[in-house]
Amino acid sequence: MTRIGLALGSGAARGWSHIGIIDALAEAGIEPEIVCGTSMGALIGAAYVAGRLADLRKWAEVLTWREIVPLVDVRFTGGGLIDAKQVMEFLRGMGIAGPIESYAKKYAAVATDFVTGREIWLQSGPILEAVRGSIALPGFISPAKVDGRWLLDGGLVNPVPVSVCRALGADLIIAVNLNGDLVGRRAENPTGASTAASAASVPSEFFGRILNQLPPGAREQATQIALRLLPQGPSTPGYFGVLTNSINIMQDHITRARLAGEPPHVMLMPRVENIGTLEFTRAKEAFAEGRACAEAALPMLRRYI
Repeated sequence: MTRIGLALGSGAARGWSHIGIIDALAEAGIEPEIVCGTSMGALIGAAYVAGRLADLRKWAEVLTWREIVPLVDVRFTGGGLIDAKQVMEFLRGMGIAGPIESYAKKYAAVATDFVTGREIWLQSGPILEAVRGSIALPGFISPAKVDGRWLLDGGLVNPVPVSVCRALGADLIIAVNLNGDLVGRRAENPTGASTAASAASVPSEFFGRILNQLPPGAREQATQIALRLLPQGPSTPGYFGVLTNSINIMQDHITRARLAGEPPHVMLMPRVENIGTLEFTRAKEAFAEGRACAEAALPMLRRYI
């Protein structure tokens, strides 16, 4: 019997499309036995393996910034803007916390060793720790210490973990690449207008949450700094736009290089390039794009199976 592996790629808010893809595959009777994920792909894959994908989908469908803000635990001294403890507690409360070995499906999350730069495969121990190591996006989420190592986002080394699926024994690999067309889209829009719009979509309450956690004496100075981080005009990228677009471009090039040497059997590329890195409130759009992409690929998948 063909063992199906699902390689869920990195992509921050674009990663919600993984849920639409998994839903469409399930409805078609296609159930992966091996699930590997990088960054947001690791988080969605963990929810799927733990049997909590429906709960996560339901929460994401009605997600607003009011729900996101309480999850933001600012820590300027930890190597990142957000410590992510609240995110991990949220996932724990949703039931995504058991040992990886206890689940029926094989699972692995990809992270990057901060010291050596090596690719790390997290295949055992608490699934929550594996997710935390894989989602430590530089500049946003602080590094995670797992098994004595400081780990960064897996997208720095393997944005679409096809190689991990193959190593875990998959005969047929379905890969989801969320980084396609990102570079080309920006080439067509050299003014950076979409960059500014994306950064502007992050509301003031997000920054207000950050500033409110500072001592009163430092708050005024930090407010002035925060204003400089935001776009200064419709054609001028701000700090977050530069950071997110740089990560997108880097991951696009790494993805192309890795997939040239480790191609999957079926590549899914949902059209989510218009969803910004931090636009987590656009989950419904991402679900729909993921579902449409998977449904279009079903004839090819059925031929393989």
